[in-house]
Amino acid sequence: MTIPSISPAEARSLLSDGAVLVDIRNRDEHAREHIPGAVLWPVAQATGPIPRGASKTLIFHCRSGARTRANGPMLASAADGCEAFVLSGGLEAWKGAGLPVRVDRRQPIELMRQVQIAAGALVLTGVLVAAMVSPYGLLLSGFVGAGLVFAGVSGFCGMARVLAWMPWNRRTMP
Repeated sequence: MTIPSISPAEARSLLSDGAVLVDIRNRDEHAREHIPGAVLWPVAQATGPIPRGASKTLIFHCRSGARTRANGPMLASAADGCEAFVLSGGLEAWKGAGLPVRVDRRQPIELMRQVQIAAGALVLTGVLVAAMVSPYGLLLSGFVGAGLVFAGVSGFCGMARVLAWMPWNRRTMP
């Protein structure tokens, strides 16, 4: 079962009629930037019913729309008989339409972006060490590459776990 997509303008109209906007991103993403009034229901830890009050209409969104499309069948079943829509283009389209977002720059950037930055920096360091000091620098790049492959195949990212323990990521998030 697929959920129909709607534009940010259509979503705003439905929201003014009492629809509930459901943010399916992770808690850290939502804490950094979100649409005011959106209910957080992280699809990665989806447990329990979607908080919707008395609303009979749900609008799901993520950052770009890719996660909502990828999880469409699960979201359709979680909607439990409600009329459900996907915000086409997600939060990025919402911002592109000039609609309001709440940004808290005191919150750390999303954990997956931190992983991308750290992995990229380590691979680049390994290549530079190999080019300027010793070919053994490529071992660092190879180790990071193997870790990324393992994370993709298994769903477990050791680097994300380590980064989650860092002091800047231990802030209390809403």
